[in-house]
Amino acid sequence: MEWVVVISVLAMILLSLFKVHVIFAIIIAAIVAGLMAGMNVQDTVAMLIDGMGGQASTALSYILLGVFAAMISYTGITTLLVRSLIRVLTGKKTMLVLAIAGIASLSQNLVPVHIAFIPILIPPLLKVFDQMKLDRRAVATALTFGLKAPYVMIPFGFGLLFHQTIQNGMGSNGVQIGTSEVALSLLIPGSGMIIGLLIAVLVTYRRNREPKQVLEMDSFQQSHQTTEITFNRTHLITIFAIVIALIVQLYTESLVIGALAGVICMILFFAVPLKQGDAFVQQGVGMMGSIAFVMLVAAGFGHILTETGAVDALVGSSSDMLASHKALIALILLLVGLLITIGIGSSFGTIPIISALYVPICLAAGFSPMAIAALIGTSGALGDAGSPASDSTLGPTSGLSADGKHHHIWDTCVPTFLHFNIPLFIFGWIASIIL
Repeated sequence: MEWVVVISVLAMILLSLFKVHVIFAIIIAAIVAGLMAGMNVQDTVAMLIDGMGGQASTALSYILLGVFAAMISYTGITTLLVRSLIRVLTGKKTMLVLAIAGIASLSQNLVPVHIAFIPILIPPLLKVFDQMKLDRRAVATALTFGLKAPYVMIPFGFGLLFHQTIQNGMGSNGVQIGTSEVALSLLIPGSGMIIGLLIAVLVTYRRNREPKQVLEMDSFQQSHQTTEITFNRTHLITIFAIVIALIVQLYTESLVIGALAGVICMILFFAVPLKQGDAFVQQGVGMMGSIAFVMLVAAGFGHILTETGAVDALVGSSSDMLASHKALIALILLLVGLLITIGIGSSFGTIPIISALYVPICLAAGFSPMAIAALIGTSGALGDAGSPASDSTLGPTSGLSADGKHHHIWDTCVPTFLHFNIPLFIFGWIASIIL
């Protein structure tokens, strides 16, 4: 029975690496687990669906945040930000890249729009990058840092969602912990990402890089010329809606209610037209819906592994080894997290799966709740940077490759893997030992 977990997880990883969509990969892996446990396909699918309810709130949060992001983008307030960056930071390479990292960080917490800002912010800056001979790999690492580090360390916006997902995953497997403790446990791993960003910007990609030459650039440049935009009432309402969404989220501790409050403010004060509501919902679902469904299906997969007794069997078969090798166990679990997340491409989607695997093993090995949270959070974040299927790499590439001068694998995935996964792994391992 202990091989059910190993084989089903390996099936999921291999299918994902062969470009099978992650939702289908998880469903097939769940069916493999059910069949190996002696169930038929119908009962396995029924158990999968039963387990999906545990992440319903998280999935709804993603959808509403996607709609809110579409509304914010509609107002054009991000265009003002682009103009300000160009005016103030042209010629200052390091400051420009760090400013982009800071703006990207806001997209996960203060203004939770996720990757929606990238197609608006980055393409108009590409000509500036070329004029400055700025290495776009530095920009890719800055964007990925902003898409990952804030939700790892800061319990607001997507960070609250990530920490609550860890809390729920641990709670459903027998370990109770508060979101504040989860946030504290992830400060050490998250600090490793800060070091990785500084190494990328100040050392690895500091030198000038001649821009690639591609044909027919005129049409691209013309497509991103926009009319002059000045700060107006709509932008003021947008800022007000963002503040209200943040306050409501903090007061209610619910990202669903916070995002809904922001959407309602945008509509009530006419920042966006109500008649285009269907378009905003479609954009929001298109942007965030796939992630929401990945999390739902992953929760069902974790439910199957738990309910069939496969996890208990895995823990029982290795109980003799667990007690005296905590450092080795932490190392192995982080490697497993890296492989799973690279295969799935979603740090949020892996949490229900790795929680079902990690909590029983860590309890048997004597890890504290905060150390378990550090391992789960780090393992979930590991592989998100560097995965070809991750939003944290697809998002930056979508903006940086708008003129055909940026390669997804070599200019985004490889740099972000090296500069973020390595320090995350090291600092996460340290956190699991000292907490």
